[in-house]
Amino acid sequence: MSPQPRVAEAARLLMQAYDSGVPIPPFTGLTVEDAYEVQLRQVAEWKAAGRIVKGHKVGLTSAAIQRQLGVDSPDYGHLFADMFFVDGQPIPADAYLSPRVEPEIGFVLRKPLAGPGVTVADALDAIAHAVAALEIIDSRIEDWKIDLPNTIADNASSGGLVLGSTPLPLDAFDPRTTGVVLRRNGRIVQTGAGAAVLGSPVNALAWLANTVGPLGITLGPGAVVLPGALTAAVGAAAGDTVTATFAHLGSVTATFAGTPEEK
Repeated sequence: MSPQPRVAEAARLLMQAYDSGVPIPPFTGLTVEDAYEVQLRQVAEWKAAGRIVKGHKVGLTSAAIQRQLGVDSPDYGHLFADMFFVDGQPIPADAYLSPRVEPEIGFVLRKPLAGPGVTVADALDAIAHAVAALEIIDSRIEDWKIDLPNTIADNASSGGLVLGSTPLPLDAFDPRTTGVVLRRNGRIVQTGAGAAVLGSPVNALAWLANTVGPLGITLGPGAVVLPGALTAAVGAAAGDTVTATFAHLGSVTATFAGTPEEK
């Protein structure tokens, strides 16, 4: 099969999985270049349907996440306005196939970033403030059996996000040394620090700008960027409450609505 039909079919199957709520088997034979084309085809369809891109995420930046998912390189995906939830607002668990939650130091930009050639200093200068964040990752691929092309094709396994309510400029704290404690239903399940994200979450922002720049994508003012997880992801289901408590940035909570399944 030639590359374009393969790409078109992969995009169609992923869109079908979103609509049906039924995951699909992992793709074989997709290159990373193919996979980004699959992602961008879906993004084009979503935008044509009226969805609004509000930012981007960088995934697979920590060694813990790479080990957990069996990959060895970062990737990126798109964040849409309808993926944002208010801190503590009930999140419909049945909107996801197999959700997991991870803590991140989110950035909101004050000026555009366009690669290539973006330095860490450029990235620092472009950030308006940081905020505590929880990302909900989800996979339309069966049982999270993903490699790098599969997660890229699936919009970097994006699902949703919750932002905290304590914005902080970067001159008030150091993202590299900022720690986090992740709790599920009140119990500590993970701990980590910003240095897990490519040495610093700011490094991940520069990586993102330089990766999407050659594709004609500029990270604009007001854009939200999730630069990567500080810990491994934890599973979540109806009835679960996941809270990340960060030094300096405060806490942020994701509450999954619905009736818990019987164990």
